[in-house]
Amino acid sequence: MNYYRVLLEAEKNLKGVFIKSPRLDSEILLSSSLKISRENILINLNRKISKKNLNYFKKLIERRKKKEPIAYIVGYKEFWKRKFKVNNDVLVPRPDTEYLVEESLKFIPKNCSLNILDIGTGSGCIILSILNERKKCYGVALDISKKALNVAKFNAKMQQIKNRIKFVNSDIDKFCFGKYDVILSNPPYIKNFDIKYLDKDISFFEPKVALKGGFDGYSTIRTVIDKSKILMKKKGKLFLEIGNNQAKYVLQLLKTKGFYINKIVKNLSKNNRCIVSTKTH
Repeated sequence: MNYYRVLLEAEKNLKGVFIKSPRLDSEILLSSSLKISRENILINLNRKISKKNLNYFKKLIERRKKKEPIAYIVGYKEFWKRKFKVNNDVLVPRPDTEYLVEESLKFIPKNCSLNILDIGTGSGCIILSILNERKKCYGVALDISKKALNVAKFNAKMQQIKNRIKFVNSDIDKFCFGKYDVILSNPPYIKNFDIKYLDKDISFFEPKVALKGGFDGYSTIRTVIDKSKILMKKKGKLFLEIGNNQAKYVLQLLKTKGFYINKIVKNLSKNNRCIVSTKTH
């Protein structure tokens, strides 16, 4: 069987269980199975596939049919121009989270040596992306999950910036180490009750601790804002990712705690996704 027929059959199988992008997913999984690029596959569609590779590919397709995220199956996700190791101990990095990186880089001068705290670091994709761009900055990556931190440590090692970052296993409530120029966070912001209504890719596979935002979705956001006021230097910047329809309440929280609102960033769907604020006192 050649690549063309293999992809056609896989696409049909994935379409049958309502996978949103069956062709793309099939190509990515075949690329992973054969350890060659998608481009190489697409210009060699008549090439035959070995029985061993075909059997392995079919196993990957079966995992995807059960709605396991592509990133977990192939073991990595691209984020801010780099590959990050991921598994089911961390959230899959999403394009919307790149707004946090983009906005923070606008506020962090290239030659400044700033201390940066990432609350709920997960795979480390946010803080490591920034440290890759700002060579004189230092970071602290905080997470309640030891397993998540192991993934982040691996990514730091692979990107050769482990000497400029410290990893701390702690609940944000109990963390009291240092003073920071910049604090970043993509906190859990989904209402506990709503988790079961998310796509199965998320609700069945991604870590609940990184999704559950409490009864109203604001539990961790409130804690992050409270702790940021304590941990942040005066005139420090807070970059906070939020969920849809959360901006009004979060803006009120920030203002009440003495933060000046610099910017509200919308994603391509025109939803508020990131708030940039400054500690005023």
